Amino acid sequence: MNNFTGFDTAGHNCIMALSVLPSQEDRFALLRIFRRSEWQLCPDSVWALKTASGLDEAMTTLRSNRIPIVLCDCDLGQSTWKDLLALIDLLSDPPCLIVTSRQADDRLWAEALNLGAYDVLPTPFDPTETTRTLGLAWLHWRDRGRPSLAMTAKSVA
Repeated sequence: MNNFTGFDTAGHNCIMALSVLPSQEDRFALLRIFRRSEWQLCPDSVWALKTASGLDEAMTTLRSNRIPIVLCDCDLGQSTWKDLLALIDLLSDPPCLIVTSRQADDRLWAEALNLGAYDVLPTPFDPTETTRTLGLAWLHWRDRGRPSLAMTAKSVA
């Protein structure tokens, strides 16, 4: 299995995300954000984006690579983000799923969060909101399963 998290030769944390976005405009906008943005929540990191054209390609990529974050449009044609969420939940180390939508309303947010998605991002992508949401998702994925500071303090006492 390939590892898309680690360190580059300069010691920067390398973080890979996967996008499953049917809109070419959204894919290009996200690529621009990845190339030009500062990752304030993860300042010593280098971010890279891998793309998938649909559910099958996304799952092939996720089964053979350790990718911590997936961005998925709410509508993939014959599939939806819920289909992808159900499949990634079966992975041994599932990524955080961020649902994207041009109609990111309260109903979608409530449904996505209740079903287990990490967050919802409206499109077109705002660079500041996108890097903040992805940075928080990365930190969540990286730290899940680690004991909390409170639990660590109790075990030491």
